[in-house]
Amino acid sequence: MKRLLVCLVLLVCGIGSACATTGVAFVHGTGDQTDAYDNYWQAPMIESVRQGLSDPNNLLVVNCDFTQYMWADGAAGCLATQLYNFIQARHIDDLVVITHSNGGNVMRWIMSNPTYDSRYPVIVSKIRWVDAIAPSSAGTPLANAVMAGNVFESSVGWLLGYQNDAVRQQQTSWMAYYNQNYLLGTAGRPALPKGFWDVVGTDVHSAPWSSSAHCGGYWENVGLEITQEWLDSCSDGFIDCTSAAAAGQVWFYDTQATQGGEPLSHNQSRRACFGLDVILRNDVE
Repeated sequence: MKRLLVCLVLLVCGIGSACATTGVAFVHGTGDQTDAYDNYWQAPMIESVRQGLSDPNNLLVVNCDFTQYMWADGAAGCLATQLYNFIQARHIDDLVVITHSNGGNVMRWIMSNPTYDSRYPVIVSKIRWVDAIAPSSAGTPLANAVMAGNVFESSVGWLLGYQNDAVRQQQTSWMAYYNQNYLLGTAGRPALPKGFWDVVGTDVHSAPWSSSAHCGGYWENVGLEITQEWLDSCSDGFIDCTSAAAAGQVWFYDTQATQGGEPLSHNQSRRACFGLDVILRNDVE
């Protein structure tokens, strides 16, 4: 389906006077980021995807405070500011947004609430689609555990932090309420105005003798193996597969498209692991 849409865009470009100016925006997950390029995505992922752009300068790495509620000024407001300024400065009219984890919720807020901010409709009009990697669209039991005061492994503190508003928001019952009342794209709700394509992680490998366990950071994957005990058997160590697939449409489950059919842990799905960066790069072209 996505390839068919690309072909239609190329056909229009072929018969029109000019093709669209394509840009890519990387939107991180939970956390207060000031250097998401190095600390969240890392250069191998960003620079690989950048190769899919005809103009490599048409790339934005967002840095916002996603410890706040998705609609807050520091979250959706910050994201809207950076996306809008990027679109205007680079004259972007074909924007591919790549999100990870809770970044998908913040992006979905913008796409679902066009009257909330005058910039939202402009941003949405320029979006080709959103590639939502491991989105927490239906929340996660880990957020339930954190808010209940249960032990949360410090080795995966980067996933959520501790009892902030973004964690509170990602409790499963809270996300069910938001999905039913404020967000589009889940079952029984109107569709999102642009495509929201899910990449679903299904498992975590952490055995020290397995080379796949070391991609993206070995100890991060060990931590996710531990937190997977809180989750369904199909999960990436942070998000159940049902949550990652709850909004929009499933693009692929990790093992269907990765090199060697490797699963993507929640850490690996923000890194250049098992050809994910190439898949995303090809999706931009």
